[in-house]
Amino acid sequence: MAVCARLCGVGPARGCRRRGAAREQRRGGAGDSEPDTDPEEAGGGGATEDEEAAERIEGGRSASHPAEAGPAGRAPLSLLELPPELLVQIFGSLPGTDLPSLARVCTTFRRILRTDTIWRRRCREVLHRYRHILGLWQPDIGPYGGLLNVVVDGLFIIGWMYLPPHDPHVDDPMRFKPLFRIHLMERKCATVECMYGHKGPHNGHIQIVKKDEFSTKCNQTDHHRMSGGRQEEFRTWLREEWGRTLEDIFHEHMQELILMKFIYTSQYDNCLTYRRIYLPPSSPDDLIKPGLFKGTYGSHGLEIVMLSFHGKKAKGTKITGDPNIPAGQQTVEIDLAHPLQLPDIENLRDFSELSRIVLEVQEQVRREEQEQEHRQEEEDRSQQAASHPAAKPLGGEGAEGEETAAGAEGTTQDKAPASQPFVLPMGVISRNEDYPRTCRICFYGTGLIAGHGFTSPERTPGVFVLFDDDRFGFIWLELKSFSLYSRIKVSFQNAEAPSREAFDEMLKNIQSLAT
Repeated sequence: MAVCARLCGVGPARGCRRRGAAREQRRGGAGDSEPDTDPEEAGGGGATEDEEAAERIEGGRSASHPAEAGPAGRAPLSLLELPPELLVQIFGSLPGTDLPSLARVCTTFRRILRTDTIWRRRCREVLHRYRHILGLWQPDIGPYGGLLNVVVDGLFIIGWMYLPPHDPHVDDPMRFKPLFRIHLMERKCATVECMYGHKGPHNGHIQIVKKDEFSTKCNQTDHHRMSGGRQEEFRTWLREEWGRTLEDIFHEHMQELILMKFIYTSQYDNCLTYRRIYLPPSSPDDLIKPGLFKGTYGSHGLEIVMLSFHGKKAKGTKITGDPNIPAGQQTVEIDLAHPLQLPDIENLRDFSELSRIVLEVQEQVRREEQEQEHRQEEEDRSQQAASHPAAKPLGGEGAEGEETAAGAEGTTQDKAPASQPFVLPMGVISRNEDYPRTCRICFYGTGLIAGHGFTSPERTPGVFVLFDDDRFGFIWLELKSFSLYSRIKVSFQNAEAPSREAFDEMLKNIQSLAT
């Protein structure tokens, strides 16, 4: 018992007394009291694996070192005979560098070292500096952005960059590669390694700018270079980024976009600034579960979009972007108050018929917005002139009209069929021809288009098409183009927004940075 007290800083534990009494009985010694045994332990009938191992170790010690035997020939306790909860406390207080060696001693130690409590303590010790960087982040890489997920993985904190699958396979799983890692072994100062390039981990640095912002720096950028020079680096990047060679890409404009992205992104050498992003909060009234989606964007390839719901609106915000519409911008907006009734499948093939339906709804939305502005002006005037109470009913009519519109929206969704045939109109271009041929419901929406360098941006009408819980599409009317989106099915940790206000503020911040 003295060994237990010295090792743990506590008195003899009940588990120690139980094991001591059990050993006395097996040796035939008369104890001073009845064995303190729980019914569950007594039901086993024999010694556990740990106790048998402890007996073998203790017996070996007594035979080889008889002078160490205590009263009645009993040898001192070994670590294996301590209760597991005390071993957790002991192992958790050891330096992290000792734990791998300790795990190789025996299966019992290895099993105890898998206890979450030990590693949570180790994480807390290292994470006192890095506790704010777990979760989702968007790197500042000009218009391209990105999605970084920082997690605790074994003995490291690792920053994984998530990449969309190769164009146009939007339903394929995400790809990911490590950009940096932090060792959890050291107690006071953690080692940071850059994982960029193809020469293995090398010296890096992380600076915590503030709670929702940090930066990384590589101290050995020569590890990013390849023996074949920039040409080899470009071809390797092209295979990883696009899954093909430049000779396989026949579209000249697409070649220019790819080369431009390589030149722009490779100059950073993994020296980046990251800003926190949150997953969108959900509500039972949402059309589908909000979250992250992969979407097709023509010659720009696949990009990551965040779908979130805001009352009667749904927004698609770019997490990755391109020189036309940069990351952080709102790529699509869906008007959930204006569902669209598509024509029958034959008439749907006629682009002019779909265009006529969408433009009619666009005109209706414009009139409603003008009426809303007029009502708002009347309400403002009535507040300034309290002597004119007659203006008050206008606000009431407006509220009633909104309730009616909301009721109509709910009725339309309730009456919408479970599925209806869908086909793209003739002349609409799609990167992925393997889109669903049935849909649940469609809504009027707008999409953001712009020239190179985000010049002359404007919102143009389009059609939001909901296929199922994990896929939706958008028809860009002016571009005669179709984007297909598929949900990213990854369970991201430490990514929930603390509040709806915090999420809205995050959206506003990343959009202002993009602008």
